[in-house]
Order: sequence, then structure tokens, then C-alpha cells
Amino acid sequence: MQNRVIDISSDGAHLSVSRGFLSVKVNGETAGKVAIDDISALIIRGHGASLSVNICARLSRANVPIVICGSNQSPASVIWPVSGHFTQGLHMQAQAVANKPLLKRLWAQLVKAKITAQADVLEAFGLNGADIRAMAERTKSGDSDNQEAQAARRYWPRLMGETFRRDRQEEGANAALNYGYTILRAASARAILAAGLHPSLSLHHQSRGDALRLADDLMEPFRPFIDQAVRQMRDSQARNEELQLNQHTKAALVGVLSLDLNSAHGSSPMQLCMGRMAQSLVRVFLGEEKIMELPGAPLPLVSDSQGQTNAE
Repeated sequence: MQNRVIDISSDGAHLSVSRGFLSVKVNGETAGKVAIDDISALIIRGHGASLSVNICARLSRANVPIVICGSNQSPASVIWPVSGHFTQGLHMQAQAVANKPLLKRLWAQLVKAKITAQADVLEAFGLNGADIRAMAERTKSGDSDNQEAQAARRYWPRLMGETFRRDRQEEGANAALNYGYTILRAASARAILAAGLHPSLSLHHQSRGDALRLADDLMEPFRPFIDQAVRQMRDSQARNEELQLNQHTKAALVGVLSLDLNSAHGSSPMQLCMGRMAQSLVRVFLGEEKIMELPGAPLPLVSDSQGQTNAE
């Protein structure tokens, strides 16, 4: 059964197929092999990675989509299988005909998970999150009462300070948040494509000309963990020194994708939780399940005197 998403992130990786296995070499050394029949999607993020037309054809026969990402880590191209028995068309058809009540119910799930995560992050820093957690419980279908915005008005000044304003044009912490959200968006888009869903068919977001609207939806529950990382980095700066978006900061934000979250399967990295959530969304669209598999809180965290968080 196909259940492995192969993510090629090493620069200069070379892919080949032999005897039913996909082989990956880096600097002439074999980095790994996996049976083609076990692959559900191939994602290529590493610069200079190479593969042949033969590989594309062989993976297509096995119903494996190939996702090629650009320099910003967001999907730039997708090679979809167009022949043989495969499920992407079925998934997209079910996605396209999903009715409004279902979409509103799914959006409410995402908003509730996001607000709950915001409360978790506040409490990890020893801050009050009880009132925000209560907002999650009050979230209705489609978030008709706009609990998401109400929670944000309390959340940001509490987490980042009363003078903080979320502004996408500003530097410092705002620039770090922007970069972190870009990483989340790309990771969410990869999970969506690997699940055989169309990233433009959203549950809620309706930005015109945006090809990744569903990614904007599904990344929402994970945003607070980027916020947490930015707050930690800002607190580690010298007094009155502004947080800089540099190579170190970017690497730390990419590392958030490896944060272990509680899940129905036990502790799992965030990237894996994203994939499972997208796969569960497919099952909801197909009528096999009622709710999505949403991420839980990170492993128990405690905030030390320097503002860093560590596993207990």
C-alpha cells in the first residue's frame, strides 16, 4: 500500500530507478532506497536535484505524483499521473462537490484548533490563556461569530507585548513571523498535493489569483507554533536589540516543522501531522469520516527565565 511521502531536500541529489526501487544518491553515495510501490508522493526541494524522464514515467505508472518546489520551498510544478488506476481524480471530484455546510464545519474545526494552540502557547510562557481557550469552545460553524479575530486581539499583545502590532510590512519579529508562515504554507501545500487534493479549492480563504488557498486554510492550526518560536528568539536577544531575519533565524523557523506534537498516533513531527491532516480531509470529502485529524499540543513545555522553552 502506498503510504510514504519521499521528500528530497539535499542539494545535488540524484534519483534513479532500479529493480522496482527508487534510489537517492548524494555526492555519489547512496543515501537511501525505497520500493516504488510504497511511495504515495515524491517531493523535490533540493537545489540541483536530478531525475530522468524514465523516472517520471515509472512513477506515473505507479500512480505517484511528483512535486517540484521553488527556491521559496513552495510547490512550483506538479507532475500528475494521467493514465492507469489512480485516486487523485476521485479525491479532487469529492473536494470540488463538497457542500457549504461541510466546508463551514471543517473551517470551524480549524479555527478551534488554532485558538486552542494559541492558548497552549500563552500558557507555555506562563501567561493567561484560559479566556482564549474558552473562545475555542464557543466557535460555531463557519466561525460565524468571528472568534478567530476576537482571540487574535487578545493573543498578540499578551504574547508579544502591548506595543506590538502585527504588520506584514515591518521588520524584526514581524519579518520573522512572515518567513515562518511562508514555510508553513509551503509545507501545507506539499501535504495537500501528496494527498491528491487541489490546493486552489479552499474551505474558507477566497483570495483571488491565489493558487494555494487550501494551504492557507490548513496551516492555521500550526501558526501559533511559529509565533512561539519567534517569541523565544526575540526574548533571547540582548535588551533593546531588534530580532534580525538572518540565516540563523531562518534555520530555526524551518526547524519548527520538526516540532513534536501530540497526536492520535502518539508524538509526531509537525510535518507528519500536516500530512495526516490532509489525508484525513480526503476521507472526510469521501464521506468515510466526519472530522479531520487535527494536531494536538506540543510535548509538555516549560518556559525558563531566559524565555526559552524546553521539554520537561
